[in-house]
Amino acid sequence: MLDVGAPLPGTSQPAERADAARNRQLLLDAAQHLVREQGADSLTMDALAKRAGVGKGTVFRRFGSRSGLMLALLDHSDRKFQEAFIFGPPPLGPGAPPVERLVAFGRARLLDIEVAGELHRAAELGEAGDRYSGAPYGLLRAHVAMLLRQAEAPGEIPLVTDALLAMLGAPLVMHQMHVQGYTREQVGDNWESLVRRVVTR
Repeated sequence: MLDVGAPLPGTSQPAERADAARNRQLLLDAAQHLVREQGADSLTMDALAKRAGVGKGTVFRRFGSRSGLMLALLDHSDRKFQEAFIFGPPPLGPGAPPVERLVAFGRARLLDIEVAGELHRAAELGEAGDRYSGAPYGLLRAHVAMLLRQAEAPGEIPLVTDALLAMLGAPLVMHQMHVQGYTREQVGDNWESLVRRVVTR
């Protein structure tokens, strides 16, 4: 059974030893696989415990509730995405031409939204006015702006960056896929087409 540690008295965060932190990552990886295979509705505390081979109490001690699990999973997904585009292999990571990295960036983000769209949408709507001044958006914005500059894209880079990132907002992407009926591949193709137009002088 995984030992994920217990919260210290009077604190909201668990005291994580190296093995506890590793086991937390294993739980979140299991949760991510469960969502990808069966959808977000399948992610319950019972289902995760069974998938990870741990007791239900272990999952509750680590995340507190299903809502806490969902928030932890969103943070886990965002961190993995950030690591992939900063340090991962090309074309998403360093080593590919900037335009190819931009295309890969959008397609990878769309996959995340397809897998955990409700989480992303809730987070984006919950951030409201703070969304565009917060650190998560700031990191995405800096990365896209850097690639646009490397590609020598014309126009006001800050404005172009925000316009591109707007296409990857979870509420819009989910509307396109679930209401308008587009596939993730079609939305990704549209992203790629626009990126290539934007960087063409």
